[in-house]
Amino acid sequence: MDKFQNKYRIPSTRLPHWDYGWNAVYFVTICTGGQQHHFGGIVDDAMWLSDVGEIANACWMDIPLHFPFVHLDGFVIMPNHVHGIIMIESPRRDAIYRVSDKPRLYGAERVSTENSIPTSGGFAGNKNPMRQENLSKIIRWYKGRVTFESRKITPDFCWQPRFYEHIVRSEKTLEAIRNYILANPWNWKRDSLFSP
Repeated sequence: MDKFQNKYRIPSTRLPHWDYGWNAVYFVTICTGGQQHHFGGIVDDAMWLSDVGEIANACWMDIPLHFPFVHLDGFVIMPNHVHGIIMIESPRRDAIYRVSDKPRLYGAERVSTENSIPTSGGFAGNKNPMRQENLSKIIRWYKGRVTFESRKITPDFCWQPRFYEHIVRSEKTLEAIRNYILANPWNWKRDSLFSP
C-alpha cells in the first residue's frame, strides 16, 4: 500500500522514456525563489548584473570545467532567472543511441555496449542519480554553487526547487531559441517572468 496513496506526489515534468544523459541539446530556464530580482536589472533594454548576477554568470561559464562533456551555447542572466542552452556530448558508452521505429521512445532506443559485470551504484543501485552524468546533475551543481557563493553576499538567496527544460530537436528550433535568448533583455517587460 502506498503511503498517502500518492496524494502529495508532484508529477515529474521530464519525458518518461528519455535519458537526460543522452547526447542532446537542452534549453533550460532556472528561476530564483519567489522570482526575486537577485541578479540585477534591465536598464535601456540591457541587463546590468549585480554582484550575485556576476556570480551566476561566472558559475554558468564554469560548467564545462566541471562537466567536460558539456558545451555551452547562448545564455542570458535576467533579473530573476537564467536561460541557457546546454549541449551534452557524453563519452558514456550507455549514452549511444540509435533511431527506432518505436514512437513511445521518442525516436531513440538505447543500445547496450556494456559487456561487463554490472557495478553497484550504492543504495539506489545503478539508478543512483548522484552517479549519473546528466542534465539534472549539471543543474544541481550550478544551483548549489551559485547558492553557496551568493549567500556570502545575500543570505536569503534561493532558487525555485525545479527547473524548466526543453529538448531541442532541430536546427530551426535551436536558432529560434538563440534569438529568444538574445532578445530577452529587450523583451523584459513583455516576458512571462517579468515582475517590477
